[in-house]
Amino acid sequence: MSAHISVEDVPLSRFHRLLTVRSGGGSFVDGYVLSIIGIAMTKVSPALGLNAFWEGLIAASALLGIFFGGFLGGVLTDRLGRRLIYFVGPTLFILCSLAQYWVQSGEMLFIMRLLSGVAVGIEYPVATAFLVEFLPKKYRGPCLATLTILWFAGAATAYMTGEAILYFGGAEAWRIALASTAVIGVVLFVIRLGTPESPRWLIGKGRHAEAEAVIRRVYGDDFSLKNLSMPSESKNLSFMNLLHSGYGKRMAFVTIFWTCSVIPVFAVYAFAPKVLDALHLSGNWASYGSVAITLLFVIGCVIATRLVNTLGRRRLLLQSFLWSGLALLLLGLLRDGPSPVILLLFGTYALFIGGAQVLQLVYPNEIFPTEIRAAAVGIGTSMSRIGAAVGTWLIPISLQTIGIGSTMYIAAGITAVGLIVSWFLAPETASRNLEDAASLDDGRPQKARGRGDLSRNNA
Repeated sequence: MSAHISVEDVPLSRFHRLLTVRSGGGSFVDGYVLSIIGIAMTKVSPALGLNAFWEGLIAASALLGIFFGGFLGGVLTDRLGRRLIYFVGPTLFILCSLAQYWVQSGEMLFIMRLLSGVAVGIEYPVATAFLVEFLPKKYRGPCLATLTILWFAGAATAYMTGEAILYFGGAEAWRIALASTAVIGVVLFVIRLGTPESPRWLIGKGRHAEAEAVIRRVYGDDFSLKNLSMPSESKNLSFMNLLHSGYGKRMAFVTIFWTCSVIPVFAVYAFAPKVLDALHLSGNWASYGSVAITLLFVIGCVIATRLVNTLGRRRLLLQSFLWSGLALLLLGLLRDGPSPVILLLFGTYALFIGGAQVLQLVYPNEIFPTEIRAAAVGIGTSMSRIGAAVGTWLIPISLQTIGIGSTMYIAAGITAVGLIVSWFLAPETASRNLEDAASLDDGRPQKARGRGDLSRNNA
């Protein structure tokens, strides 16, 4: 009976759940690494005698590292295999975090933070490619979307852990806070032990016997290569296929929509109190508003995770950009409005942008074939972090020079670009097996081309 069942149609198993935890650790560490430095910086600066230049450079060092790590991890994962690169990130987390305990200068801390960022960048392509190549198609979207929620969990853990360490740890507690990432690295390394290589990658390298052995180990002795919806011959694709032909168009879609979705989010998330103050919210309104916005980001991602299959990828992305963009536009128009209205609009943005957030890891893993999947995720990761860094850097400058109204209009415009690009380029991949989703067919038959769009008349 199993001879006719695709491995993408089997029920979710203990192996799949464990693999989700193993891969989700990378997203958790990303949130932790990017947040823990903000907690520790108030103690780091006087201890190391940092000036404003080095404070900013150290704060941005992990983002810069992610840029390089994304490219590097994507290429190495496709070339050397998922399993080998799966342990590079945790190893770097352990070594760089422990080294931060003994840093004596801003220059050394910058280098260690940069390398930690490289480790995070490597994590995204290898962890998500590993996950998507084993998961049943019904659970592909929700499990990949869960990784975005784990980012916020990592950020929240960093805030709580960092504050506790600084409170109880004494004058040198900042060293312990920065070194604490090593604990996560050790846990991640240990739980990943025993993970098999991806059979899809093995087939692409012509190692069919090894691939069949993995399939039998994971799915049972009744399964074989016949149950894997993948051609036996490699497509002979290379990194250059991401830059031309149909896959070049898909790479442009992923890069643009991912970047457009993170620039306003990172800017708002990093400078929520400053933005709220510019909108004339102060005191308790600003404090409670910042907490509420953070919670609504998480809630929005949770809701989107539940809807990623029922609404479909394309419709979820379009609706997310549409309503979050309108909220930003209204924030610009009503910048002098009552405090409850401002918070309502900010909350609306945080809630609706969740769809675009969770799809950042779903789309690039589904719409590219095995041979270039990790490289595509790596490029998307790298370019999105450049967008995040630029947005974070420009927010205080924009607020000071052109004001809150124009700043919100620019954020709405960036979101509109994401909407337009997604309208023309976003395929539908829900309910499709991985091989079909990675084909250059957009997944929207002519009769149903408008299904899931914003309007049936504009299909």
